[in-house]
Amino acid sequence: MSDWVLLGLIAALVVLLLLTVFGFVVYSGLFTEVVVSAGSPPLGNITLAYKFRVGPYGESGQLFTDGCSISSKLCSIGVYYDNPHTVSPEKCRFAIGRILSEGDAKPSEEQIKRFQKYGFKIFSFPAPSHVVMATFPFTTPLSIHLAVNRVHPALDTYIKERKLCAHPRIEIYKEDRIYFVCPLARQGDFYVPEMKELERKSRAAAVEAEDAQTDITGADTVSETSSISIEATTDSRDTSVATSILLPFPASRGREEADNRSEHSYSESGASGSSFEELDLEVTGDGEGASGLLPDVGYAGNQEVTDKWTKEPIAAERGEE
Repeated sequence: MSDWVLLGLIAALVVLLLLTVFGFVVYSGLFTEVVVSAGSPPLGNITLAYKFRVGPYGESGQLFTDGCSISSKLCSIGVYYDNPHTVSPEKCRFAIGRILSEGDAKPSEEQIKRFQKYGFKIFSFPAPSHVVMATFPFTTPLSIHLAVNRVHPALDTYIKERKLCAHPRIEIYKEDRIYFVCPLARQGDFYVPEMKELERKSRAAAVEAEDAQTDITGADTVSETSSISIEATTDSRDTSVATSILLPFPASRGREEADNRSEHSYSESGASGSSFEELDLEVTGDGEGASGLLPDVGYAGNQEVTDKWTKEPIAAERGEE
């Protein structure tokens, strides 16, 4: 009889443990509906202290910890520039830090010096005009993992279906919510200086590679047409002189066509997504952003799929223009 009682107690404890784990996961946001929308969020400009890294996004956790250890009262922010589904982990670029001030407020000199002492840099983001956005509960550490696996796929689907240019991915951790914001305009304004420099170098390397390919193609075309001309001249010794006089023209035409093809492919090397103006933006009667997504109005937080989150590869350059 005592054995049955013991087994019953063990079974009850196991059931209670499973229910506790299940309740914890549900509380972390397991069944929370992910709602993605586009509009004008109540976000202002922010000043942040950040560290920039190139590498797997999994390494961002240590940077979040570094920022929290300096000031636990500030909101955390993460800016992710590359799509991890198409870019190898060691080449992903991101910036992690803390929000020092929001809106019209200015960060204190003491805060700035404290973060700079530990290797953080200071930068400001403007208020985004139109964004794709979503929120997720931030109740436990597990909420972060659930959000990453649920919100980002929803954002991908929304952006892909509407063929939008929305990047980078900005995550803001404030109180009990995680805000996911993807700017639809002036994306270059949300590139930290290190990212802008990498984009400049990448663009310059792409232009040099294109020029080199163009030179090789042009040289091959000239060589091929010259050979044809010589062969044609040799084979036509018994024909009229007029035929041999016309032979140089095909070679010249071949060079012109090669140049035109090269220039054409170069001019069409870019791509673009749909403008946010084509969206049916969700705004309220008074013109403010969609309610319920970013409830704190005073909060100033802040292809198929391509290498970046966007369909436009050189966003930093557009932002600066």
